Amino acid sequence: MPEVVRILKDQTNGVLGIMGSGELIKALLSADVIDEYLLMIHPLVLGTGRRLFPEQVKLALRLTHCVTSSAGVVIATYEPEKE
Repeated sequence: MPEVVRILKDQTNGVLGIMGSGELIKALLSADVIDEYLLMIHPLVLGTGRRLFPEQVKLALRLTHCVTSSAGVVIATYEPEKE
């Protein structure tokens, strides 16, 4: 799957987006093909759930943009910090 994403990235100037697929994100994360994370954080607490990043994953992210909607949703854009 990561090779297909690399090919698509090379063939387009647009944005490739993933919505709600934690398993795909994990696969692409390990292949280092994700350029940006856009997280929509809703002010609602439901209890436990699936983590976006597994505990063993150490990922340094840099906040590049953040806004809050009128409903209180925080929309935050992060980029991975490259070493």
